[in-house]
Amino acid sequence: MRRDESVQMNMFDKETKCRKPTVNRRGSKYLKLAELLEKLPSNNNWETVRTSDYLSIAEKFSFNFIDLFAGAGGLSLGFTQAGLKKIVDVELLPFACRTLKRNFPNSKHFCGDISDFDPFAYTQGSVVHVVAGGPPCQGFSVAGLRKPEDERNFLFKEFARIIEKVRPWVFVMENVPGIITLAKGYFYREILSKFAHLGYSTSVRILESADFGVPQFRSRAIFIGNRFSKNNYYPKPTRSADQYEPIESAIKDLESLDRDLSINHDWTKHSKQMEERISRVAPGESLYKSFKDAWKRQRKGMPSMTIKENHGGTHIHYKLNRCLSVREMARIQTFPDEFFFEGTTKEGFKQVGNAVPPLLAKEIGLAVVKMLETINHDETSF
Repeated sequence: MRRDESVQMNMFDKETKCRKPTVNRRGSKYLKLAELLEKLPSNNNWETVRTSDYLSIAEKFSFNFIDLFAGAGGLSLGFTQAGLKKIVDVELLPFACRTLKRNFPNSKHFCGDISDFDPFAYTQGSVVHVVAGGPPCQGFSVAGLRKPEDERNFLFKEFARIIEKVRPWVFVMENVPGIITLAKGYFYREILSKFAHLGYSTSVRILESADFGVPQFRSRAIFIGNRFSKNNYYPKPTRSADQYEPIESAIKDLESLDRDLSINHDWTKHSKQMEERISRVAPGESLYKSFKDAWKRQRKGMPSMTIKENHGGTHIHYKLNRCLSVREMARIQTFPDEFFFEGTTKEGFKQVGNAVPPLLAKEIGLAVVKMLETINHDETSF
């Protein structure tokens, strides 16, 4: 792996690189950080590829994957749509496990603590092509910086444990972009160091979901590694800023629909007084001055703000005086209507809000399929 740790550490230790990124004209808070990562000499083992023709490759080779920290299955759905075959998913939350079992009836499921997960019980010694997942951000708490062996960092270490045990051809790890600069780049360097120790050539890029047709601004840090010293492939954006999908393209037809629990079209119940307060919230503004990431009125004519369950609610509908419903959030995340979320409405908010947009996951999956085909060709041509 081509890495210059001294350059990498110095760049992230500069105070100017650790400030919270500002919003740029395209909506992403992380444009400067993305540009920095692309210029790092230690992060140059990647390339972008057009993904439109790779479904036929996936169908030909039947590549497989394991999904760790699967949540509701956004990444699983996207990878499946890209033609990858799921071996097993791993998830802790019971209501999310029920969602996975309902929507992926032909897959195997492990519902429990990942530290108890034995991948060999499911792979039976066969080749694993991809291990993917997003360790929850709590595993990268600043507390771990003072005590690197603090058990609160076990989530990423469990991800690495699975990589070490099954030795997949490729891994994909997603997280919030802030993981790059958290604690002045400490955890970023720890991640790269760990995967290098395991023999994986690793790179990271920040992908903006709106660049791939998702009607939402949602940036994710995507780590990809392979154990064959190949370049890692990332999807080439399919949309320019003037082609972004606006929020109403996904949810306008639901405006006149009453609550319908059978399709997860349910939202936080508001009193008359609350509805009156919400009615006075202007687009882009929040109901609560102290909340910068929740209870904001959506803007019509542009992609949704990043959606999530936060402070007991979600963002406010661009037209109606209520929060978004679970189904509206799912539409914005690009889940199909037949994908049902088990549990209460609040649990539905949590599942959808924490998910990787399936459309973004599909594009990543197709790029990974191209990587796998290249590896397969090179390794079997001798």
